[in-house]
Amino acid sequence: MNLAHGDVGDELFARVAAKAAGDRLPRTVTAAEVAEAERSLGFSLPPKLVRLYTEVANGGFGPAYEVLPLVGDGRTAVSSYHDERRTSWPAEVLPLLDWGCGMYAAADCRDPDVPILLFEPNGIEDDWHNAWYVDADSLTAWLETWLAETGWYGEEPSEDIEMAQWAAARERLAE
Repeated sequence: MNLAHGDVGDELFARVAAKAAGDRLPRTVTAAEVAEAERSLGFSLPPKLVRLYTEVANGGFGPAYEVLPLVGDGRTAVSSYHDERRTSWPAEVLPLLDWGCGMYAAADCRDPDVPILLFEPNGIEDDWHNAWYVDADSLTAWLETWLAETGWYGEEPSEDIEMAQWAAARERLAE
C-alpha cells in the first residue's frame, strides 16, 4: 500500500486499509489496469476512487456486501456499469457495491468529491429518476460512515438518516 500522497486523505485511506486488512483482500489495481478500465468505461475515474482501488484493494472490503472489484474475472464495477447502462443507468455513475434486491451503491464520477448514490429500484415502475438517492455527499463521508458503522446498513445506524433524491438523476439518465 502506498500512502505517500501527503494530502489530508492519507489518514482516512490508512484507516480504511487497516479496517479492510482484517478481510482476505485481493491485490490492489495497477495504474495500467485503471487506464484500461477508464478506456472501457469511456470516462476518467476520480482520484479518490483510484486511490481506493490502488492503495487498499481491488474490492472485497467495505459495508455489508463489499466493494465490487474494479477489474478482473467475473463481475466487476466496469462490467456492472456496462450491463446497467443497457437499461436505466446514468452516465458516469460507477456501480460500487451491490446491496442485493437490485440495489446499488454507486459513485458519481463526474464530481471530484465522488458523491455516493443509492439506487433503490424496488417499487419503481417507470420513472427511474425516482430510484436515485444521495447516500453520502462524498466518497470520504461514505468511508467515514462505514468506519464508524453508523450508515443505514451499519451495526449502529444513526436514527436520523434521511436520504435526499439525487437532483441530477433525470438529466443524467437522459444521456
